[in-house]
Amino acid sequence: MDEALFDQFVAEALERLPEFFRSRLENVEIVVEDWPDRRTMRQAGVRSPADLLGFYHGVPLTRRTSNYMLVLPDRITLYRKPILMRCRTVEEVRALVERTLRHEIAHYFGIDDDRLEEIGAY
Repeated sequence: MDEALFDQFVAEALERLPEFFRSRLENVEIVVEDWPDRRTMRQAGVRSPADLLGFYHGVPLTRRTSNYMLVLPDRITLYRKPILMRCRTVEEVRALVERTLRHEIAHYFGIDDDRLEEIGAY
């Protein structure tokens, strides 16, 4: 799959977010990289780069204080190669991109993995 189509799927997934969430995304950028770097893998607790589909780099909204100002944007990164490795069809890629983006946006809003599992988001 070419990069442009993958990037299009990311943009479409962002557009499909409910307006309630999309309008509350502030000071966060969404990027696509082929693979996670070693530092991110350590932060995520994974040994293989193929095991990480996305990562939220930043301070969740629930942890921000009045001192949170004049900071670089938080970043949500989707990792193209691990996502593509898990999919056989274009539709599977589209669905996994959307699921991964929503997962990382949940972290931006302060929802951790335990809570995501509890509410059936996995």
